Amino acid sequence: MTKSRMNPKVDFYFSKAKKWQEELEQLRIIVLDCGLTEELKWGVPCYMFQKSNIVLIHVFKEYCALLFFKGALLNDTNGILIQQTENVQAARQIRFSNVQEITKMKTILKAYIYEAIEVEKAGLKVELKKPAEFKIPEEFQKKLDKTPALKTAFKALTPGRQRAYILYFSAPKQSKTRESRVEKWMQQILNGKGLNDL
Repeated sequence: MTKSRMNPKVDFYFSKAKKWQEELEQLRIIVLDCGLTEELKWGVPCYMFQKSNIVLIHVFKEYCALLFFKGALLNDTNGILIQQTENVQAARQIRFSNVQEITKMKTILKAYIYEAIEVEKAGLKVELKKPAEFKIPEEFQKKLDKTPALKTAFKALTPGRQRAYILYFSAPKQSKTRESRVEKWMQQILNGKGLNDL
């Protein structure tokens, strides 16, 4: 049954994996057993319910993971959901470092997936923080204060674009790096474009 739901366009992702191949295959079977549709999005396997993203599979150096798009809304009765960074608002991961963990958690993982489907069916949404609720890094705030046109252009951006810039400028630990990011992207903001706009 699971085999029939496998999307051939996604097969290459699983066959190219070197380190996590066995783990990824197990996760794929578990997710597909829950009746989700398999697609390739952002270069990784993404599983959907009625065209809504529910969960994706991805790998990192130290672990592979299931990422629930609206994980913040799940009950997490087993305390296994991880918020990747403090700025991630909706998504949550369940991480694995070996295939035995996945096999042992099969029933729990399915329960989380079914709960995520129910969250989607109910139309629940994660309340995202507004850009004004994020702390603007000092280096960017100075530029906004000195350059009225930049401040106006930034305020004219959509909330999502504002948030992306704030998070991107805040990420580096060193002030010098934050400053150089602000310098590099000022013109893009003045042009009314977001980080990912061409």
